[in-house]
Amino acid sequence: MPGTPLAGDRAVVLGIETSCDETAAAVVRRSPSGAAEILSNVVLSQIEEHAAFGGVVPEIAARAHVEALDGIVKVALIEAGMTLADIDAVAATVGPGLVGGLLVGAMTGKAIAAARGLPFLAINHLEGHALSPRLSDGVAYPYLLLLVSGGHSQILLVRALGDYERWGSTIDDALGEAFDKTAKLLSLPHPGGPNVETMAARGDPKRFALPRPMKGEARLDFSFSGLKTAVRLVAEAHAPLSDDDVADLCASFQRAAAETVADRVRRALIRFRETFPALADPVLGVAGGVGANQAIRDALLAECEAAGARLVAPPLKLCSDNGAMIAYAGLERLEAGRTDRLDAPVRSRWPLDERSAPLVGHGRRGAKA
Repeated sequence: MPGTPLAGDRAVVLGIETSCDETAAAVVRRSPSGAAEILSNVVLSQIEEHAAFGGVVPEIAARAHVEALDGIVKVALIEAGMTLADIDAVAATVGPGLVGGLLVGAMTGKAIAAARGLPFLAINHLEGHALSPRLSDGVAYPYLLLLVSGGHSQILLVRALGDYERWGSTIDDALGEAFDKTAKLLSLPHPGGPNVETMAARGDPKRFALPRPMKGEARLDFSFSGLKTAVRLVAEAHAPLSDDDVADLCASFQRAAAETVADRVRRALIRFRETFPALADPVLGVAGGVGANQAIRDALLAECEAAGARLVAPPLKLCSDNGAMIAYAGLERLEAGRTDRLDAPVRSRWPLDERSAPLVGHGRRGAKA
């Protein structure tokens, strides 16, 4: 339903995130200065529940959300020093993601909103990531965003709240998926991305020659299936792998991934500067779990410095899935009067830019964001 902007400058929003394998809740408030304040941000990971399977099992994830969410919401309120009586609105992720988990979070958020007579905000998980540079650093619109996660690899122009233009996406695997599958191929434990990064720190990134997919192409899309296949072929050729082999292969893979992303971003920054030539402070924001990878961050920082742009990489706790980004997206929507009905559906697929034609791998069903 349409709403009206909330009066005053101290709006408080409870945010709930259950799109994949983190059960999260947070409380975010707009301060008198206009900055966003994270009063609490509680995340319960399900790593142990899924470790034996080498990836996220939707049924296990949904059941874990059911068991944990009420307690996580309670802890978030306690850490914020508040009760539900102090909350002005409730925001919950309704897509994209695993339907079972989305239903748990959405129904909990709707129940709280209905019981307290509060506005409800149905949040796109990707919008939570897209707005995280504004949450952490107060970045002004417009800005460029690199979204890299287990289910998504996208370059987006963020013009304003709700106005997103996709400039590039993956045509096959997402970068986070490539990290995870590389880890599984090399018998590294779940979650794959952080373990690949840990092993890479011990390895020689120049030992194995791996491809840089799409490098040099004018289009801004990504492709990582060829890189993943190249890792498999090298691993098979050197089997059985020693610990040094694994470390060197991880380092070579990570370097190839970072250089591939850097090439795409370099071209996107040129386009961004051409689109907004008068912009005094051009910003590239990075969001999503892979944005926590230091090699990726270092490559992005180098590209931004060369282009005269500023890199905004939110704190690691705001890169992976969390409730604070959902609460903040809800806060912006609340202030703009964009509230939702309590019958708002969950959506396994929900691209931010619905005007662009879908690509293979874009908004993948059940993919972790």
